Amino acid sequence: MLNLLNLNGALPQKILFVFMILFTFALGLFLLKTLRNRLPQDGGRDFAFNGKLSAGKPRGAGIIIVAVFMISCLLFVGLRAEYLIYYLLVFAGMMSGFLDDSAKKPWGEYKKGAIDLIIAAAASASFVSFNPEKTTIDLIFYELRMPAVVFTCVMTAFLWLMINAANCTDGIDGFFGSLSVNSLVFIMLAGAAMSLESEYADIIVVMLFSILAYLWFNSEPSSMLMGDAGSRAIGLFIGISVAETGNLLLSIPLCFIILLDGLIGIAKVSMIRFLKIKALKNIRTPLHDHVRKNKGWSNTQTIVRFQLIQLLISAVTLALIK
Repeated sequence: MLNLLNLNGALPQKILFVFMILFTFALGLFLLKTLRNRLPQDGGRDFAFNGKLSAGKPRGAGIIIVAVFMISCLLFVGLRAEYLIYYLLVFAGMMSGFLDDSAKKPWGEYKKGAIDLIIAAAASASFVSFNPEKTTIDLIFYELRMPAVVFTCVMTAFLWLMINAANCTDGIDGFFGSLSVNSLVFIMLAGAAMSLESEYADIIVVMLFSILAYLWFNSEPSSMLMGDAGSRAIGLFIGISVAETGNLLLSIPLCFIILLDGLIGIAKVSMIRFLKIKALKNIRTPLHDHVRKNKGWSNTQTIVRFQLIQLLISAVTLALIK
């Protein structure tokens, strides 16, 4: 572990690891509490179920989450060129969301989609250049190795979908943050049985505790929201983390709820807008709004039940790959 605080290996790695966790969580709590009143205020969402209840809350806390993440990574993890590029791209994803959060008039879908695509393409190209041996898709019974250009295109599409699925899932206090923690923990565990480097596992730990500090304030009833600044950056990071395990397909079971909850809405809107097909008429999207509005689930029931489903799927997946 090459880092700024322990360049000569003076501290035992276990002690440094514990200090990294405590520092990240404490810094997150301090900055979120100190800077919350400087964040833009949420205006409420017109089409989301109970969307107006968030009006007036500090929004865009993702800028603080990502700042804590970057500070801790630079201090404790490493200065490898690959990781520095990822930090910058996560920062870029955060800034695109934060500027949208702060704008008096929200950005259009096409503008946001184009920015997401550029960031996803840059992340994919960087990943392939640093990890040419990981340009494969593991189909269980057959490992499909792709040409670098083809894999870059596939990964770009995947990251774009991951960014937007994450953004759509962020709609209930504590929901997306806790799902992100769930997925990242199992990505790290699955990666340990595959090709995830221990140094990158440390980066995942830093992101985990950056999010956990935010969840201290975002648990219901929340006092702040991460906004697009958080969901877009974290979605990108989750996607890159799955790729680092060496198998993009792990995203399906390990991020199942995020992808299902977020992408079902994107699929519905796309079919209506581009194909003129009125599909999924009886399903309100995103799915977390459907179960609350149509099924009568409380916020707590929605969060816990979706978490349990994700835990079950992830645990079975982990058992199968070990």
